[in-house]
Amino acid sequence: MFARAPASSANLGPGFDTLAVALTLYVEVSLEPAESLSIVSDGCGAGRFDDERHLGVRVARDVLGHTNFSMSVTSTIPLSRGLGSSAALAVAAAAAAGALDPLAVGTHVDGHAENAAASVLGGLVVASVSPDDVVTARQLPLDDSWRFVVVVPDVELDTADARRVLPTNVPFRDAVRNLNAFGLLIAGLANHHEFVSAAMDDYLHQPYRMELLPFAGPLLSLLRESGAAGSCWSGSGSAMLGLVTNDTAQNVAQAATNFLHEQSIRGDVYVLDVDRMGLITR
Repeated sequence: MFARAPASSANLGPGFDTLAVALTLYVEVSLEPAESLSIVSDGCGAGRFDDERHLGVRVARDVLGHTNFSMSVTSTIPLSRGLGSSAALAVAAAAAAGALDPLAVGTHVDGHAENAAASVLGGLVVASVSPDDVVTARQLPLDDSWRFVVVVPDVELDTADARRVLPTNVPFRDAVRNLNAFGLLIAGLANHHEFVSAAMDDYLHQPYRMELLPFAGPLLSLLRESGAAGSCWSGSGSAMLGLVTNDTAQNVAQAATNFLHEQSIRGDVYVLDVDRMGLITR
């Protein structure tokens, strides 16, 4: 069986652990019955743990109850960059193995319902997990005009490490400011004419993570100055996003490319569409 799932970017500024959008980078998983386990990987993450330790293998094993299969994994999603690579792989591997609910599997494995939901449903999503582990996900309106400039430095940042710098409590004022921004963000993503740059401002996670990536602050400012409607961390980083339209995409992408060169930071800059198909199987 074959399954393909898109990358995702979570948070989008103030939507911490709640909001995500699917993007046009993909992981593809093919799985066939075999006498014993074999796995071949290509693209991002190729050659890492091509054995029972591979995340795709572990997910398929848990679904099937055995490892009598051959698996092929091809990915264009950079690893450990805040682009939902683990959630997408978990969803795709679960679907390829015949799981009845790839969203539940992906959420359980990755721990982030919003990333898994974006990879399954496509588009802009909001998701949550109830105390009894029931995943609820809904698609939200998203203006067709939006594109994303995605700046991917050659710096891995593990989600667990990024969470360690977060405070246990935040000021009441900051919580209210995030709620205000979240409402404005939903309205602006639905209609690009209604977007205001403050909608991507965050007070719950980005300020505390800036110390992990010294270039993050200047890069986010540059993205806005060069034409992005808003800018933010992609998930927990290290990738950064610029929210753009066709009219501004190339100028923002070029400015980001120049920034990486001037700062001697290795990395790539993508201009990505929103994936609206989500998980595909055949």
